Amino acid sequence: MFAMSALPNLRHLRYLVALHDHLNFGRAAAACFVTQSTLSAGIRELEAQLGAQVAERSKRSVVITPLGHRLVARARLLLREAEALVAMAAEDGNPMAGTIDLGVLPTIGPFLLPRLIPALGRQFPQLRLALREDKTGNLLDQLAEGRLDLVLMAFPYDTPGMETRMLFDDAYRFATRKDDAPRPVKGKRFDLQAQIDERNLLLLEHDHCLHSHALPALQHAAEVGRVNFSSTSLHTLVAMVSEGMGATFLPDLAITGGILKGTSVVVQPLGDAASARTIGLCWRRNAARRETFVQLGDFLHAWAARHVKPWAPA
Repeated sequence: MFAMSALPNLRHLRYLVALHDHLNFGRAAAACFVTQSTLSAGIRELEAQLGAQVAERSKRSVVITPLGHRLVARARLLLREAEALVAMAAEDGNPMAGTIDLGVLPTIGPFLLPRLIPALGRQFPQLRLALREDKTGNLLDQLAEGRLDLVLMAFPYDTPGMETRMLFDDAYRFATRKDDAPRPVKGKRFDLQAQIDERNLLLLEHDHCLHSHALPALQHAAEVGRVNFSSTSLHTLVAMVSEGMGATFLPDLAITGGILKGTSVVVQPLGDAASARTIGLCWRRNAARRETFVQLGDFLHAWAARHVKPWAPA
Protein backbone atom coordinates (compact mmCIF):
# COMPACT_ATOMS: atom_id res chain seq x y z
CA MET A 1 0.00 0.00 0.00
CA PHE A 2 1.24 3.49 -0.85
CA ALA A 3 2.12 5.96 1.87
CA MET A 4 -0.08 9.05 1.89
CA SER A 5 2.70 11.18 0.41
CA ALA A 6 2.93 8.83 -2.58
CA LEU A 7 -0.75 8.98 -3.56
CA PRO A 8 -1.32 10.45 -7.03
CA ASN A 9 -3.24 13.71 -7.09
CA LEU A 10 -6.48 14.27 -8.98
CA ARG A 11 -4.79 16.53 -11.52
CA HIS A 12 -2.50 13.71 -12.66
CA LEU A 13 -5.43 11.32 -12.84
CA ARG A 14 -7.29 13.82 -15.02
CA TYR A 15 -4.25 13.95 -17.32
CA LEU A 16 -4.29 10.15 -17.60
CA VAL A 17 -8.00 10.05 -18.45
CA ALA A 18 -7.55 12.75 -21.10
CA LEU A 19 -4.59 10.93 -22.62
CA HIS A 20 -6.61 7.71 -22.71
CA ASP A 21 -9.52 9.45 -24.45
CA HIS A 22 -7.46 11.39 -27.01
CA LEU A 23 -4.35 9.19 -27.48
CA ASN A 24 -2.44 12.34 -28.30
CA PHE A 25 -0.49 14.53 -25.87
CA GLY A 26 -1.37 17.76 -27.64
CA ARG A 27 -5.13 17.13 -27.75
CA ALA A 28 -5.14 15.75 -24.21
CA ALA A 29 -3.34 18.86 -22.96
CA ALA A 30 -5.83 21.11 -24.74
CA ALA A 31 -8.72 19.21 -23.13
CA CYS A 32 -7.14 19.81 -19.70
CA PHE A 33 -6.31 23.47 -20.50
CA VAL A 34 -2.58 22.98 -19.85
CA THR A 35 0.49 22.91 -22.03
CA GLN A 36 1.69 19.69 -23.58
CA SER A 37 4.88 19.78 -21.52
CA THR A 38 2.84 20.16 -18.31
CA LEU A 39 0.67 17.17 -19.15
CA SER A 40 3.67 15.08 -20.18
CA ALA A 41 5.47 15.92 -16.95
CA GLY A 42 2.33 15.05 -14.97
CA ILE A 43 2.10 11.63 -16.64
CA ARG A 44 5.78 10.95 -15.89
CA GLU A 45 5.26 11.96 -12.26
CA LEU A 46 2.24 9.65 -12.02
CA GLU A 47 4.30 6.79 -13.41
CA ALA A 48 7.08 7.52 -10.92
CA GLN A 49 4.61 7.46 -8.03
CA LEU A 50 3.08 4.20 -9.23
CA GLY A 51 6.38 2.60 -10.16
CA ALA A 52 4.86 1.44 -13.45
CA GLN A 53 4.29 2.69 -16.98
CA VAL A 54 0.79 3.83 -17.94
CA ALA A 55 1.50 4.89 -21.53
CA GLU A 56 3.92 3.87 -24.26
CA ARG A 57 5.15 6.83 -26.30
CA SER A 58 6.55 7.14 -29.79
CA LYS A 59 6.90 10.04 -32.20
CA ARG A 60 3.68 9.05 -33.98
CA SER A 61 1.44 7.41 -31.42
CA VAL A 62 0.49 6.86 -27.80
CA VAL A 63 -0.53 3.43 -26.51
CA ILE A 64 -2.12 3.07 -23.08
CA THR A 65 -0.73 0.06 -21.22
CA PRO A 66 -3.03 -2.61 -19.72
CA LEU A 67 -2.34 -1.14 -16.27
CA GLY A 68 -3.16 2.31 -17.65
CA HIS A 69 -6.54 1.07 -18.90
CA ARG A 70 -7.39 -0.37 -15.49
CA LEU A 71 -6.31 2.83 -13.76
CA VAL A 72 -8.45 4.96 -16.08
CA ALA A 73 -11.63 3.15 -15.02
CA ARG A 74 -10.88 3.85 -11.35
CA ALA A 75 -9.66 7.38 -12.07
CA ARG A 76 -12.97 8.30 -13.75
CA LEU A 77 -14.85 7.26 -10.62
CA LEU A 78 -12.53 9.19 -8.32
CA LEU A 79 -12.80 12.31 -10.45
CA ARG A 80 -16.59 12.02 -10.70
CA GLU A 81 -16.95 11.67 -6.93
CA ALA A 82 -14.55 14.56 -6.30
CA GLU A 83 -16.55 16.76 -8.69
CA ALA A 84 -19.75 15.78 -6.88
CA LEU A 85 -18.29 16.82 -3.53
CA VAL A 86 -17.18 20.17 -4.92
CA ALA A 87 -20.60 20.71 -6.52
CA MET A 88 -22.36 20.01 -3.23
CA ALA A 89 -20.20 22.54 -1.43
CA ALA A 90 -20.67 25.12 -4.18
CA GLU A 91 -24.46 24.79 -3.89
CA ASP A 92 -24.27 25.40 -0.13
CA GLY A 93 -25.05 21.83 0.81
CA ASN A 94 -28.28 21.62 -1.23
CA PRO A 95 -28.33 18.06 -2.63
CA MET A 96 -30.99 18.97 -5.19
CA ALA A 97 -28.79 21.40 -7.07
CA GLY A 98 -26.10 21.14 -9.72
CA THR A 99 -25.90 18.93 -12.81
CA ILE A 100 -26.69 15.23 -13.07
CA ASP A 101 -25.35 13.30 -16.05
CA LEU A 102 -28.33 11.04 -16.73
CA GLY A 103 -28.35 8.07 -19.07
CA VAL A 104 -31.74 7.01 -20.43
CA LEU A 105 -33.04 4.29 -22.73
CA PRO A 106 -34.42 5.36 -26.12
CA THR A 107 -37.55 3.31 -25.30
CA ILE A 108 -38.13 5.56 -22.27
CA GLY A 109 -36.68 9.02 -22.88
CA PRO A 110 -38.83 10.34 -25.78
CA PHE A 111 -42.07 9.25 -24.12
CA LEU A 112 -41.40 10.22 -20.50
CA LEU A 113 -38.93 13.11 -20.34
CA PRO A 114 -40.99 15.75 -22.21
CA ARG A 115 -43.62 15.43 -19.46
CA LEU A 116 -41.23 14.88 -16.59
CA ILE A 117 -38.59 17.57 -17.10
CA PRO A 118 -40.98 20.56 -16.64
CA ALA A 119 -42.20 19.01 -13.37
CA LEU A 120 -38.61 18.49 -12.23
CA GLY A 121 -37.83 22.11 -13.05
CA ARG A 122 -40.68 23.33 -10.90
CA GLN A 123 -39.80 21.05 -7.99
CA PHE A 124 -36.00 21.43 -8.13
CA PRO A 125 -35.20 24.69 -9.96
CA GLN A 126 -31.46 24.43 -9.23
CA LEU A 127 -31.14 20.89 -10.61
CA ARG A 128 -30.03 20.36 -14.22
CA LEU A 129 -29.98 17.18 -16.30
CA ALA A 130 -27.40 16.39 -18.96
CA LEU A 131 -28.99 13.56 -20.97
CA ARG A 132 -27.40 10.70 -22.88
CA GLU A 133 -29.40 8.03 -24.76
CA ASP A 134 -28.03 4.53 -25.33
CA LYS A 135 -28.70 0.83 -24.82
CA THR A 136 -28.82 -0.58 -21.31
CA GLY A 137 -25.46 -2.33 -21.38
CA ASN A 138 -23.64 0.72 -22.70
CA LEU A 139 -25.26 3.01 -20.15
CA LEU A 140 -24.34 0.75 -17.25
CA ASP A 141 -20.75 0.54 -18.51
CA GLN A 142 -20.59 4.35 -18.59
CA LEU A 143 -22.12 4.49 -15.12
CA ALA A 144 -19.55 2.06 -13.74
CA GLU A 145 -16.72 4.04 -15.38
CA GLY A 146 -17.92 7.33 -13.89
CA ARG A 147 -19.03 8.85 -17.21
CA LEU A 148 -22.62 9.01 -15.91
CA ASP A 149 -24.11 9.76 -12.50
CA LEU A 150 -27.44 8.05 -12.89
CA VAL A 151 -29.34 5.80 -15.32
CA LEU A 152 -33.09 5.72 -15.98
CA MET A 153 -33.68 2.20 -17.25
CA ALA A 154 -36.00 -0.80 -17.42
CA PHE A 155 -35.91 -3.78 -15.09
CA PRO A 156 -35.43 -6.64 -14.50
CA TYR A 157 -31.75 -6.27 -15.37
CA ASP A 158 -28.65 -7.45 -13.53
CA THR A 159 -26.90 -4.45 -11.94
CA PRO A 160 -24.04 -5.72 -9.73
CA GLY A 161 -22.40 -3.07 -7.57
CA MET A 162 -25.29 -0.67 -8.09
CA GLU A 163 -28.17 0.68 -6.02
CA THR A 164 -31.62 0.87 -7.60
CA ARG A 165 -34.97 2.55 -7.03
CA MET A 166 -38.08 1.21 -8.76
CA LEU A 167 -40.51 3.90 -9.99
CA PHE A 168 -43.46 2.37 -11.88
CA ASP A 169 -44.55 -0.62 -13.97
CA ASP A 170 -44.93 -0.32 -17.72
CA ALA A 171 -47.03 -3.09 -19.33
CA TYR A 172 -46.60 -4.43 -22.87
CA ARG A 173 -49.43 -4.66 -25.43
CA PHE A 174 -49.74 -6.60 -28.66
CA ALA A 175 -49.58 -4.33 -31.73
CA THR A 176 -50.72 -5.12 -35.27
CA ARG A 177 -51.89 -3.26 -38.34
CA LYS A 178 -55.57 -2.45 -37.98
CA ASP A 179 -56.56 -4.62 -40.97
CA ASP A 180 -54.65 -7.57 -39.49
CA ALA A 181 -55.89 -7.25 -35.92
CA PRO A 182 -57.56 -10.38 -34.54
CA ARG A 183 -61.28 -9.94 -34.10
CA PRO A 184 -62.52 -10.50 -30.54
CA VAL A 185 -64.81 -13.50 -30.09
CA LYS A 186 -67.38 -13.26 -27.33
CA GLY A 187 -66.50 -15.52 -24.44
CA LYS A 188 -63.07 -16.37 -25.88
CA ARG A 189 -59.82 -15.03 -24.46
CA PHE A 190 -57.08 -13.48 -26.54
CA ASP A 191 -54.71 -16.28 -27.60
CA LEU A 192 -51.26 -14.69 -27.78
CA GLN A 193 -49.50 -17.87 -28.84
CA ALA A 194 -51.85 -18.32 -31.79
CA GLN A 195 -51.31 -14.73 -32.88
CA ILE A 196 -47.53 -15.15 -32.72
CA ASP A 197 -47.69 -18.37 -34.72
CA GLU A 198 -49.71 -16.69 -37.46
CA ARG A 199 -47.40 -13.78 -38.25
CA ASN A 200 -43.84 -12.50 -38.18
CA LEU A 201 -42.89 -10.97 -34.87
CA LEU A 202 -40.83 -7.77 -35.00
CA LEU A 203 -38.67 -6.89 -31.99
CA LEU A 204 -35.84 -4.54 -31.18
CA GLU A 205 -32.32 -5.76 -31.83
CA HIS A 206 -30.41 -7.49 -29.06
CA ASP A 207 -29.49 -5.60 -25.85
CA HIS A 208 -32.64 -3.50 -25.98
CA CYS A 209 -34.86 -3.87 -22.94
CA LEU A 210 -37.64 -5.82 -24.66
CA HIS A 211 -35.41 -8.89 -24.81
CA SER A 212 -34.87 -8.83 -21.05
CA HIS A 213 -38.59 -8.66 -20.34
CA ALA A 214 -39.89 -10.78 -23.20
CA LEU A 215 -43.01 -12.85 -22.74
CA PRO A 216 -42.56 -16.60 -22.33
CA ALA A 217 -44.43 -17.06 -25.62
CA LEU A 218 -41.56 -15.40 -27.47
CA GLN A 219 -39.32 -18.37 -26.76
CA HIS A 220 -41.47 -20.62 -28.93
CA ALA A 221 -41.68 -17.96 -31.63
CA ALA A 222 -37.88 -17.72 -31.71
CA GLU A 223 -37.56 -21.50 -31.95
CA VAL A 224 -39.80 -21.72 -35.02
CA GLY A 225 -38.05 -18.80 -36.72
CA ARG A 226 -40.86 -16.27 -36.61
CA VAL A 227 -38.98 -13.55 -34.70
CA ASN A 228 -37.18 -10.78 -36.55
CA PHE A 229 -34.68 -8.82 -34.39
CA SER A 230 -33.96 -6.15 -36.96
CA SER A 231 -35.25 -2.84 -35.64
CA THR A 232 -33.29 -0.25 -33.68
CA SER A 233 -36.17 1.87 -32.33
CA LEU A 234 -39.81 1.64 -31.35
CA HIS A 235 -40.72 4.17 -34.05
CA THR A 236 -39.16 1.91 -36.68
CA LEU A 237 -41.09 -1.06 -35.29
CA VAL A 238 -44.36 0.84 -35.56
CA ALA A 239 -43.59 1.86 -39.15
CA MET A 240 -42.85 -1.76 -40.08
CA VAL A 241 -46.05 -3.01 -38.45
CA SER A 242 -48.00 -0.26 -40.20
CA GLU A 243 -46.72 -1.59 -43.54
CA GLY A 244 -48.02 -5.06 -42.75
CA MET A 245 -44.61 -6.62 -42.12
CA GLY A 246 -45.62 -8.28 -38.86
CA ALA A 247 -46.66 -7.64 -35.27
CA THR A 248 -44.80 -6.42 -32.20
CA PHE A 249 -45.09 -5.53 -28.53
CA LEU A 250 -45.23 -1.93 -27.34
CA PRO A 251 -44.97 -0.58 -23.79
CA ASP A 252 -47.73 1.59 -22.36
CA LEU A 253 -45.30 4.49 -22.00
CA ALA A 254 -44.85 4.67 -25.78
CA ILE A 255 -48.54 4.11 -26.54
CA THR A 256 -49.79 6.81 -24.19
CA GLY A 257 -46.89 8.99 -25.37
CA GLY A 258 -48.43 9.13 -28.85
CA ILE A 259 -46.27 6.73 -30.85
CA LEU A 260 -49.31 5.44 -32.76
CA LYS A 261 -50.66 8.83 -33.85
CA GLY A 262 -51.09 9.01 -37.61
CA THR A 263 -50.48 5.28 -38.10
CA SER A 264 -52.70 2.30 -38.92
CA VAL A 265 -51.41 0.34 -35.91
CA VAL A 266 -53.74 -0.78 -33.11
CA VAL A 267 -52.93 -2.43 -29.80
CA GLN A 268 -54.79 -4.79 -27.52
CA PRO A 269 -54.29 -6.16 -24.01
CA LEU A 270 -52.65 -9.52 -23.57
CA GLY A 271 -54.93 -10.88 -20.88
CA ASP A 272 -53.35 -13.68 -18.89
CA ALA A 273 -50.16 -13.36 -20.96
CA ALA A 274 -49.61 -9.76 -19.85
CA SER A 275 -46.07 -8.80 -19.00
CA ALA A 276 -44.49 -5.58 -17.82
CA ARG A 277 -41.14 -3.98 -17.40
CA THR A 278 -40.41 -1.82 -14.37
CA ILE A 279 -38.93 1.63 -14.90
CA GLY A 280 -36.36 2.63 -12.30
CA LEU A 281 -33.18 4.48 -11.43
CA CYS A 282 -29.71 3.00 -11.00
CA TRP A 283 -26.58 4.56 -9.49
CA ARG A 284 -23.23 3.45 -8.10
CA ARG A 285 -23.37 2.06 -4.59
CA ASN A 286 -21.88 4.54 -2.07
CA ALA A 287 -21.98 7.37 -4.64
CA ALA A 288 -21.15 10.79 -3.20
CA ARG A 289 -24.52 12.13 -4.41
CA ARG A 290 -26.59 9.24 -3.09
CA GLU A 291 -28.86 11.62 -1.13
CA THR A 292 -29.65 13.46 -4.36
CA PHE A 293 -30.57 10.26 -6.18
CA VAL A 294 -32.74 8.99 -3.32
CA GLN A 295 -34.69 12.27 -3.15
CA LEU A 296 -35.03 12.32 -6.92
CA GLY A 297 -36.31 8.74 -6.88
CA ASP A 298 -38.87 9.59 -4.21
CA PHE A 299 -40.14 12.52 -6.26
CA LEU A 300 -40.29 10.50 -9.51
CA HIS A 301 -42.15 7.67 -7.82
CA ALA A 302 -44.79 10.05 -6.44
CA TRP A 303 -45.03 11.97 -9.74
CA ALA A 304 -45.45 8.78 -11.76
CA ALA A 305 -48.27 7.61 -9.50
CA ARG A 306 -50.20 10.73 -10.48
CA HIS A 307 -49.19 11.21 -14.10
CA VAL A 308 -48.11 7.89 -15.66
CA LYS A 309 -51.26 5.96 -16.50
CA PRO A 310 -51.56 2.57 -18.22
CA TRP A 311 -53.07 2.32 -21.67
CA ALA A 312 -56.74 1.41 -21.71
CA PRO A 313 -58.97 0.52 -24.69
CA ALA A 314 -61.14 3.35 -25.90
